Amino acid sequence: MRIELRAAAFDPYAEVAAYERIALKQGQFGATACFVGTMRDSNDGSAVRGMTLEHYPGMTEKHLQSICDQAGSRWALHEGLVLHRVGQIALGEAIVVVAIWSAHRGDAQDACRFIIEDLKSRAPFWKQEQLQDGKRWVSNNTSGYEAQTRKTRP
Repeated sequence: MRIELRAAAFDPYAEVAAYERIALKQGQFGATACFVGTMRDSNDGSAVRGMTLEHYPGMTEKHLQSICDQAGSRWALHEGLVLHRVGQIALGEAIVVVAIWSAHRGDAQDACRFIIEDLKSRAPFWKQEQLQDGKRWVSNNTSGYEAQTRKTRP
């Protein structure tokens, strides 16, 4: 699995297509699950103009690798890609892309969701939003995969 943090903007769909061409052979996989998170213009009832995303170098990559290793041990995966922005992010720019290739859709979808939910709830990133009248640190985040899947299970 490829994991990368980037300070520059990227096209998530072009990155997924390019990685698929270089990392996988045609016919090797039957499913691709992809999640793209983008910078939106509002959060918690406030208009947002942009965001600075900070991380702890070394620790963040290690955590992302651990998430991907866990996914690989839980589901039958062929390959994966996790790209995450750091630094200044403008409205509409991609923040994260997670793409998973597997023989079957269930493994690809479940692994993709597991990675993004863990990343959003536990990875060492800190978000500072730029608002119309100042800045604020985002103190709450989404709950992790297990909590999310318990909500959707009958």
